[in-house]
Amino acid sequence: MLHFLEQKKINFLCFEIMGCVHGKCCTRYPSSSDGDSGRRREKRPYKCKHILTQRSLELVPVPSHNFTLQFSVLTQHGYYPDTVERENQDSFCIKTQLQGNPNIHFFGVFDGHGQYGAECSNFVKDRLVERLANDTTLLDDPLKAYNSAFLATNSELHDSEIDDTMSGTTAITLLVVGDTLYVANVGDSRAVIAVKDGDRILAEDLSEDQTPFRKDEYERVKLCGARVLSVDQVEGLKDPNIQNWGDEYSQGGDPPRLWVPDGMYPGTAFTRSVGDSTAEKIGVIAVPEISVVRLTCNHLFFVVASDGVFEFLSSRTVVNMQNTQILGMLVLQLLENPTSFGWIMKIGPMILQSSLYRLKACLIQVLVLRIMK
Repeated sequence: MLHFLEQKKINFLCFEIMGCVHGKCCTRYPSSSDGDSGRRREKRPYKCKHILTQRSLELVPVPSHNFTLQFSVLTQHGYYPDTVERENQDSFCIKTQLQGNPNIHFFGVFDGHGQYGAECSNFVKDRLVERLANDTTLLDDPLKAYNSAFLATNSELHDSEIDDTMSGTTAITLLVVGDTLYVANVGDSRAVIAVKDGDRILAEDLSEDQTPFRKDEYERVKLCGARVLSVDQVEGLKDPNIQNWGDEYSQGGDPPRLWVPDGMYPGTAFTRSVGDSTAEKIGVIAVPEISVVRLTCNHLFFVVASDGVFEFLSSRTVVNMQNTQILGMLVLQLLENPTSFGWIMKIGPMILQSSLYRLKACLIQVLVLRIMK
């Protein structure tokens, strides 16, 4: 169990709503020559693999609907045996009282990938929220503002000094406007909400993974010239003419990826991202898919996490974990005592078992928001 924990970098953003809302990469292949602009980043020194963020538990009220958001952040840097100096490429953003309005709050997790994934995720998390904060139409048309912010941030990243030809970031973001929750997703991260239905607790996805497993996304990138093949198909171990890969839970170890027509790159397993200018030429776009939820007392909590979680765990499983408070206990325990790995090892078999043990050296970010009556 300790082996599993040492192979992760984990960001926990833990949220709780107090009060009723009616009284919130790429590939194993090397980069191609035209994906290398010559810009290089100086390698940063390796830090301790267990890093606790300095933010303590915080509260922010939403006075228009008489409830409070409670949140905190935990970051744990993973351990990669073959690349122990590997940089943490993920980032998060918390911006409360957007535009000075006490009823508007922004949260996001950004999963960077590629050689300059860290630079990309940090650039995007800063510029995206800045774009939203400066958009005077945000309250009048949040959907339009969200779309504009993503597309403008993508263009700015292309024009920046960061080499995003083979690097970029996915983004799952939440905008709380009073009792309305806007979830904007670009990539293969996911948001899921738990809804009380009588005696049952249902898991409802607030976002849909944007990968070639989806028929609509598959057809869209094919029209843009992408070859869609798994690594085994590219290497000739499987028939490339069979364009059926099952689902991400059964084929998560060798998913379909996007390749240029005449090369073995970029190999992205997602169909949308911010950055990735090479992949953009074969249909990878930064247009977010946005869902809107009006929070009610039947909404118990929601979980937002990167693909490192949902690649191996279904939404139903994650909701069950959080509903039994095991995930919440894990977060709180780590916040109180980040060195208490013995405690984690004890509860580990209950929540991880075989499916989560299959996780390799993934970068994982998890956001949890609980709605308390």
